[in-house]
Order: sequence, then C-alpha cells, then structure tokens
Amino acid sequence: MADSNTETANTWSLLWFRSRDDMTPFINDTAVRIRAGIMLAIPIFMAFTLWDIVFGSRWIVTGEVIKDTFELDFDNRILYMVEAVRRTYDYTVQTWLLFYALFEMLAGMSVRTAYLSPTIWLSTLLARRARPVWKPLAPKRFAWTIGASMISVCLVFFHPEKFAAAVNFIFQSQVLPTTEQYLPRWLPLVMVWVCLGFMWMETVLGFCLGCEVHALLVKLGIFQDECEACNNLDFGQPR
Repeated sequence: MADSNTETANTWSLLWFRSRDDMTPFINDTAVRIRAGIMLAIPIFMAFTLWDIVFGSRWIVTGEVIKDTFELDFDNRILYMVEAVRRTYDYTVQTWLLFYALFEMLAGMSVRTAYLSPTIWLSTLLARRARPVWKPLAPKRFAWTIGASMISVCLVFFHPEKFAAAVNFIFQSQVLPTTEQYLPRWLPLVMVWVCLGFMWMETVLGFCLGCEVHALLVKLGIFQDECEACNNLDFGQPR
C-alpha cells in the first residue's frame, strides 16, 4: 500500500515527465497520445465549421413566398424571386476553442507551464497504469509549435479586421486592409485538415510527423543536437 501511495504521489508531482533531474526533459509518449486523442475533438469541430463557411450557402431565405420570374439563366435554369439576407457568422465559440487549443500547445512546451494544462493532468491520470514510453520533449515542442502556428492562422481568419488593425498600428501604416478578408477562404480549411491528420496519426498510429521533421532538421545541422534521441529518426527503443 505504501509503494502504491508513493507511486501515485510521484505520478502527480512529475505528471508525464520522467524526472526533474533530466537535463533534456523526457515525457511519457503514452500520455502524449492520449492527450492528442482528447484534443482531436477541437480540429474535428473546426473542420466542420470551416467546411460550412467555405462551401455552405452564403444566403438565408427569410420570406415564405418564392415567385417564378418566368426567366431562365444562361444554363437554362429557372430564376425565382425570394426574400433573402446575406449570411453572417458568429465565431465566439470557435474563437474561445482556438484560444484554448493555443494555450494547450504553448503550455506543453515547458516543464513549468505543463502543470497549467488540464489535458496533461487528465492524460497522466488515464495513462497511469500503462507502461511509460519515454521520449524527448524537444521534438514534441517543435511539433506543437507547428500546431500553434496553424491555430494562429485560424484566429486571424476569424478576426481579420482586429489583426489588421494591430499590424497597422504597429507599423503606423495601412499594411493590411481592415474592411475585407485578405486570407484565402481555403487556407484555414486546409490547415485544419492537416492538423487533424497530424493528430490522428499521433493518437492512432503513434507517429509524430512534427517530431520526424525535427529529427531531420537536427540531422541536417539546422537544429543543435540536444540529445541522442532527438538526433534519431526512430527515437531508439523505449527507455
């Protein structure tokens, strides 16, 4: 019983980290995969939202009467007269979800801030009975940086006027327009699906593409050799 209580105490004091004495932090990849599965709900929701924005109807029919104009368009389709309004979107829920996802990406990058993440606590709880698989934090940090960048682009897409106003204020010039959407409509949709694919591979296959890119950059000498595992595309054997 005492050993069990000690193990539980160590789990909560270290969370998914191997040791506080590691010069290069190592985290439990089992918990990381569980966390990716939890966070997967956000890009799924955002993918459906952006699909509706890009490919959904831009008009809402408000009237109950649809009148035939007895005219045809160039494709010989019948033209009707209706009462309709331009569709508008409220991105409040999406914005808060994206800010939370951004917080999660940033919180996981540091040993100190990791304790602020609810999903890290939850994933640690769910992984406590599974055999830990230790992998370096540095490649994961690089992968989460990519994720944070994608989230930031989506936030700009939802609030282009606010971002443009901030940029124009910093440069004291009209760098970006404040009255129109300057990002391509397809860009955030593609990025969300890419993010969804990355997280699915992490959760289901245990394959971290961002980590592999990080390891490749270490091989090329673009990043410094932080640890032996960071310089190994296969990350070696679980420790």
